Amino acid sequence: MNAVSSLFTGWTITDPTALVVLLASLVLLIALAARARAGHGAKLRRIPAFDAIKQAVGQAAELGRPLHVALGVGGIGKQATLETLAGVEVLEYLAYQAALCDAPLSVSVADPTVLPTAQETLYRGYEQAGYPDEYDSRRVQLLAPDNVAYAAGVMTTLHQQNLAANVMVGTFGDEFLLMGETGARRGIPQIGGTTNPQTLPFVYASTDHALLGEEIFAAGAYLRQDRNHVGGLMAADVARLGILGAAIVVIILRTLGIL
Repeated sequence: MNAVSSLFTGWTITDPTALVVLLASLVLLIALAARARAGHGAKLRRIPAFDAIKQAVGQAAELGRPLHVALGVGGIGKQATLETLAGVEVLEYLAYQAALCDAPLSVSVADPTVLPTAQETLYRGYEQAGYPDEYDSRRVQLLAPDNVAYAAGVMTTLHQQNLAANVMVGTFGDEFLLMGETGARRGIPQIGGTTNPQTLPFVYASTDHALLGEEIFAAGAYLRQDRNHVGGLMAADVARLGILGAAIVVIILRTLGIL
């Protein structure tokens, strides 16, 4: 049991205080989410990596060079589902913008469960932009489920294609450094993001812009300005502050011998 959870030992859902705190939190979170969906009070702090993703599409269109998106080694319906879907959120934005700007876009996936999702996301981007006939399913490549083999496939893409940018968001391990260093040596602008603590140093060291930890889950709010996502971010921030505040109160009360 960690230090924070041990502070609340003895509290149950039937305790009146716990029920009041829970209900108050739910009401506040719902109110903030609704406020964000209405377009009020939804100012987000700046994350440079998302700005770089937006700029990458324009640069690709100006240079006439392709974009590459690597969705990592995770799958859907597995432990790394959330991280993989965070990468798909980024792909959804890039697919739509690339279709509008007529910028070539290629995608590399490792797990077979991600292939149909990536293809559908890419097609939806072209369809929403009004160019469904421009969609080519071959732009989404299933490389290999093995981490090192996947990295080798991505490295081949980085060598063979004269890329305008390389975006790698999802689940990655030590193989990220192989891909990141290859892109860096090629002089390719790179944006990377993952939640794996062991991989974050590689992301930070080998990319131009990094999405660190849970920042990858904010793509819907930052890239597409989706009000539901913005509301979710605001609600999550309040939840963190609430937990921190409750922990401080409990510490003080226990120090005073009240609890």
